[in-house]
Amino acid sequence: MHEPAPPPVLIIDDEQHLRITASQTLELAGYAPLAHASAEAALEALAQDFPGVVVSDIRMPGMDGMALLREVRRRDPDLPVILITGHGDISTAVEAMREGAWDFLEKPFAGERLVEMVRRGVEKRRLSLENRELKAELEAQQSAPGPRLVGRTGVMQRLASMVQRISQVEADVLLFGETGAGKDLVARSLHERSARSGRPFVAINCGAVPESIIESELFGHEKGAFTGAVERRIGKFEHANGGTVFLDEIESMPLALQVKLLRVLQERCIERLGANEPVALDIRVIAATKVDLKAASEAGEFREDLYYRLNVVTLPIPPLRERREDIPLLFQHFAVVAANRSGLEAPPVDNAGMSVLLAHDWPGNVRELRNLAERYVLLGATCDYRLDALLEGIEPGPGDMALPQQVELFEKSLISQSLASHRGRIPEVCEHLGLPRKTLYDKLKKYALKADDYRQAAP
Repeated sequence: MHEPAPPPVLIIDDEQHLRITASQTLELAGYAPLAHASAEAALEALAQDFPGVVVSDIRMPGMDGMALLREVRRRDPDLPVILITGHGDISTAVEAMREGAWDFLEKPFAGERLVEMVRRGVEKRRLSLENRELKAELEAQQSAPGPRLVGRTGVMQRLASMVQRISQVEADVLLFGETGAGKDLVARSLHERSARSGRPFVAINCGAVPESIIESELFGHEKGAFTGAVERRIGKFEHANGGTVFLDEIESMPLALQVKLLRVLQERCIERLGANEPVALDIRVIAATKVDLKAASEAGEFREDLYYRLNVVTLPIPPLRERREDIPLLFQHFAVVAANRSGLEAPPVDNAGMSVLLAHDWPGNVRELRNLAERYVLLGATCDYRLDALLEGIEPGPGDMALPQQVELFEKSLISQSLASHRGRIPEVCEHLGLPRKTLYDKLKKYALKADDYRQAAP
């Protein structure tokens, strides 16, 4: 079995007996100590994305521990640095913490305290590097133009491929998906990737506009067309000329207005209320619904002829529970966006938090996940960054998984993240996960994961 490499610990102290003692203590605890007699030598050996922590005495000839701390922070502010201070030197310890030290040890110290501090620092470093890898993957996914369809699962890759293909043709599109699944994002993606991207994208929520004014909102009106119409008004369709109209919740459109919409789709023209002359339109219509329009038409709740006119190209949007492996990447994406907007830091998610995310049923889909990520950034510190505390009060859904399913999903997610981080390089994934090559290949087959897919995703 190929054992994973022990986490490295850079030890810097000009006193040889202290270097030897600290190295022996950490080696017995399962770490890989790398001892140096000077800060200058240690910095030469400090590789980029060093996966461990730095432990350094403060008082040394040449570059002292404080100068070392500042240089390490300049190179990588996420790398934990533990400084060793003299007995009773409180002012130095306070200054070290202000400068960004992870923690400090006061001489003399017990070996157990050193090991515990290093353990916490290594775990923090692991989470920081995973956070960094997720950000890099997000940046790679976001290199495409238009709104981002974030996800690596098969269903999302197929959706992204369909969006790219359909965006290049002029057909109207019907989007079908649950509330919060991302229908508006897909609609914007279709528009931004099309030849109409430089023209207006006009979104209309058919369920939010009062029935008494929806016709005027869509088609506009002439001055004097009805009481209160004191001037001509251009409707949403006419305003979108040359671009795209997005009709969200189209199942909520009144039946009487559906007749006029059918005419617009067939003839590509509208008449403002109170006008006699038609206005020609050059638009693409994207409609979205969360209900089965065919069943609604059979029940007399939606016009059958309009359903068949809209149903030229239908794109199903998968619910979040059908692409759970995308949850870590999506959550990170939303957390980074929320952090940038609020000026806060997006804290990493540990294994316990990831288990909470993967086990939840997400009845509100991506919208619910985004809201949780925003709460995690804004309020997480008050709950000690515990995702289960932020989700508290949400009743489990009927689709919640049994424990064996949760374990398998968590395992698949970890393997997928490791493949992404190491660009599909099997030896590195084996080392990172601590798995023999044969075991990893068995699991790849079990979860239908292919290393080649992650190599192709490399920038």
